[in-house]
Amino acid sequence: MNIIHATGIDGARHAQGITVVIDVLRAFTVSAYALHGGARECRLVRTVAEARALAASTPGSVICAEEEGLPVEGIPISNSPTKIRELDLRGRVLIQRSSAGTQAVAAVEAGDIFAASLVVARATVQACLLRNPETLTLVASADDPEDHVCAAYMEALIRGERPELNRLLQPLRETDRYRTVAGGSWPGFPPTDLGLSLQADVFDFSMPVTRHEGYLALTASF
Repeated sequence: MNIIHATGIDGARHAQGITVVIDVLRAFTVSAYALHGGARECRLVRTVAEARALAASTPGSVICAEEEGLPVEGIPISNSPTKIRELDLRGRVLIQRSSAGTQAVAAVEAGDIFAASLVVARATVQACLLRNPETLTLVASADDPEDHVCAAYMEALIRGERPELNRLLQPLRETDRYRTVAGGSWPGFPPTDLGLSLQADVFDFSMPVTRHEGYLALTASF
């Protein structure tokens, strides 16, 4: 299998074969916890305006949004798996807008797409391998250590290796960004989000993407 590593919207736009778009902190960790908590699906959009409009036409939906990593006025859930776990999402739809993950997924132009994060890494690898692709593109939705770590972790699984996640994550833990979040001073980003996001293989489902008019949808596939 030819494995390509790419980054950001441009990388997603030029992806080949099956595409896995990775957002560890935090959009696709949020998606995984939402689906595990009973959400019917997660609908991804590019803008907050699109999120509000889609919510208005989707009974019982919940919006989860951030802009530049910060909370959006009037939207209480700001891309936080901690907050998502506190909600009863059984049978409901989560509408997501993020600055990296939802943008990168929307940029993929063709082929099968999966959204992924560390918590569904192994299940996503297994889903991809079942399709026996010639080429797999792993897209870090942002040029951040955790997304690259998840891509490296997934490639190691594909190669039959046993990656040491703690070692791979050490560069992230040395960043000012990580220390700011861990210290509790990032608005809308509780420190508990780190623990929830930086565990591997918590859930046994992948999150395939389907295209719809006005949004992309994620569901849990076992």
